[in-house]
Parts: sequence; structure tokens; C-alpha cells
Amino acid sequence: MPLEINKISKRFGNKWALRDVSFEVSDGSVVGIFGASGSGKSTLLNIIAGTIKSSGGTVVVDGIDITKQKPKERGISLHIGHGEGGLKGLLDGVFAKGAGGEIQLSRFEKTSNDTRKIWLLDEPFSEMDAGQRERCFVDIRKAAQTTGRTIFFASSDFQQIIELTDEVAVIDEGEIVQTGTPQEIYEEPGSVKIARTTGDNNLIVARRLSSSDDQIPEFYTIDGAHRIFAQPIEKGRLGAINQNVTLAIRPEQIAMSMGASFPEDNLLKGVVTAIKFRGASTLIEFDAGGLTLETRVFKVVGLKVGDECMLGLPPHRIIVLRN
Repeated sequence: MPLEINKISKRFGNKWALRDVSFEVSDGSVVGIFGASGSGKSTLLNIIAGTIKSSGGTVVVDGIDITKQKPKERGISLHIGHGEGGLKGLLDGVFAKGAGGEIQLSRFEKTSNDTRKIWLLDEPFSEMDAGQRERCFVDIRKAAQTTGRTIFFASSDFQQIIELTDEVAVIDEGEIVQTGTPQEIYEEPGSVKIARTTGDNNLIVARRLSSSDDQIPEFYTIDGAHRIFAQPIEKGRLGAINQNVTLAIRPEQIAMSMGASFPEDNLLKGVVTAIKFRGASTLIEFDAGGLTLETRVFKVVGLKVGDECMLGLPPHRIIVLRN
């Protein structure tokens, strides 16, 4: 492993900014550090770069402990992306201004003296439009794949994380709370908080029925009092009989039919309450007997507010979240 983070902690006064952060990264990877503002993303990158000293733990590169090395000795580049100077020195001409003050993007710097193997990018695209970001994304992926560089990308924008990275570490209040591929984080968020911050999600407060088990977990929803099944789960995560849990299902995972019922578990009748255009897709909001649900479709034909539809929530798509 070219880079190992071992139990890194950092305290500012009486507050822990990072606590026992550990993970390993392989060559040629683009790794996302995802979290809200103040979660510890920037502190972690600065500790890896050596611009901030940790309160504990080690940073190891190619088997060498670099924790006590000065920043210039580490061969690591840190680039903070606030304003136009964000990637200065890493991207050649990326922030050169053109006519009308538009930011023009260009290729990565390929100078002979740039031998740094690890790049740390902290919110580097905050000033760019979608087209400019995509051009940078192409170059970043190419740099990782062709040179074997390890690139860290810290962002609070999960859509950018999805588009750019191979692996993701989710950081919350200074701790790594989930790791995985972008698809794994999106499809199986580890908590309610992660589910809320990684895109549109139907979060359903429910209680477990006494007859349910880890093979066929069955719940009733607090809103609407619907009986629904979820995917199999470890018994310890089912929740107590008398305690609320949160179920989650993405809008695009809910099936919708305007005709007769179709053979599907977890069938609910819903009334359209809103139709929200989102460019390539449309979110349709339903009232299912007091339970608000959203579905995502690519084309809306003949559907209007007030129409009734049958909604199918596939059990294998419903996950039980930690609160």
C-alpha cells in the first residue's frame, strides 16, 4: 500500500477534530473524502500533507513513516480549492482567465520536476461550472491511471464524489463512519445522516412487527400505518419492538403503475401531490395514506396532480438505517 493512515487524531483545545482515523489507499486510486463542512476533511488532508501536526497516529507512505517529516520532504501536494487559486501549481493554466472573465481549463501540469506521487485536492471545483469540472475530472482520472498517482478529493458534494472517485471514506464529526465504492455508499448508506446527504431518499419512520425476523423483516410505518417488508438484515439492526427505526429507499427504486395492481410486494396506493422537473428526470411526490413518498421517472406522460397510482416498494431495495 502506498499510503496508510493509522489512528490519526487531532485535537484543537478541548475539541477533537479527528479521532482514530484509519484507512489504506492503493496506487492509482482516486479516493473521495466526503463529509459536511466542519466534519474534519480539511484537517485530515493537512495532516497527510504535514501542514498540521496530528495529536496521535501515523502516516505511512510506501512503508516509510513520514509523520515527523516536513511538508517539503513528503512528496505530497496539497491544493485548496477556494477561489481561483485553488489548483494553482497542479493544473497548468487551469485558472487562466479568458474573454469575459471566464475560467479556462487546460491539461495537467507535466513538468519534469513534478515527481509528487500523492495529490490532495480540498474542494477544488467550487468555482467551476459542470463543463469545466468534467474536463478536470478527465485529467484527474488519466493522471491516476497512467502515472499511478494516488489522488485524494475532499468534497461536501456527493454528486462530484460519484463522478470522480473509485473509493469513498465518509467522515462525520472527525470519525470515518463508512467506506466503500460510490455505488455502495449510495445504495446502502450506513446511517440516516449519510442517507440524507448522498442524494434524494425516501426516509420512512417505522417499527418492527413482533412476527418479523432477520430473514423476513416486517415493519409498520408510523405515517400511514402500512405493513411493509425490507431486505434481510442482521438481527441486531432490526431494532426493538417498541422503538422507531428508519427505513430508506431511493426514488428511482420505487415502481409506479397508473393501471391495475401489478404483482409486487409492498403495494401502496398513492395520490400525486407534486411533479418536480429535474432536467433529465422528474420527481413525482405522492401521499400514500399519510406517508409521503417520491418516485423518479425519466418521462412523464399524462400524469397530473390528483391522479391515483399504485406504488411498489421492492423489499430488497428497502434498507434499515442506524439513527
